[in-house]
Amino acid sequence: MYLERFRLDDRIALVTGAAQGIGFSTAEALSEAGAHVVLADLSLEGAEAGAERLRSMGRSAEGMRLDVTRADEVDALRDRILARHGRVDVLVNNAGIAISNEPAETMADTVWLKVLDVNLNGVFWCCRAFGKGMLERGSGSIVNIGSMSGFIVNRPQEQAQYNASKAAVHHLTKSLAAEWGGRGVRVNAVAPTYIETALTSFVYDDPEMMTHWIGGTPMGRMGRTDEIASAVLFLASDAASLLTGSVVLADGGYTAW
Repeated sequence: MYLERFRLDDRIALVTGAAQGIGFSTAEALSEAGAHVVLADLSLEGAEAGAERLRSMGRSAEGMRLDVTRADEVDALRDRILARHGRVDVLVNNAGIAISNEPAETMADTVWLKVLDVNLNGVFWCCRAFGKGMLERGSGSIVNIGSMSGFIVNRPQEQAQYNASKAAVHHLTKSLAAEWGGRGVRVNAVAPTYIETALTSFVYDDPEMMTHWIGGTPMGRMGRTDEIASAVLFLASDAASLLTGSVVLADGGYTAW
């Protein structure tokens, strides 16, 4: 009874920023649970390569290109998926960027706008486009990828624009959950800690970063992409049927101190 509630058989899932990292691991988790997964990414080559990896495992997946900062492209992708599959049951808004070491007093407008455009506007464009169909059917699950940076101010790196964008994603999640909860659509978020990828491996050679990143985490390590994907799978599935407006901190205890 309980394990069956984690299954996503016959459901259509869309994951943005799915070519690598948390996005690909999430696509992998959802497809393992039985969903047909559309991997969307700014890099069509990356999205298609990710989909091919999943198909080689016997999963159902396809890759498509998407620039989440273009509302017209989001709408076009929605129309394409609806024409092919008829619906989207699960939406995971993972696409995001981080630009660090940008002191607020010298930050260029372009840096501020670029981060907000991808991390906040892109999430809203996707929620609006795909949420409408979910509301019409009276069912659907949206999971946004926020960050513990939406709760705390990271150090030693300066990144006011990133922190603000993720705090906004958390509140957008709650706002949409409140509007749509009575109409069958759940909206939740996962807020990860620092995640171990090729882009964060430099921390092991930087004593100051190690002190703040790893030394500031009770578990004494960074997270893994599969650990975030597991949390997303839970929120996307019927196992989380009572959860909406939740922001699940997956931070190894970082915000406890």
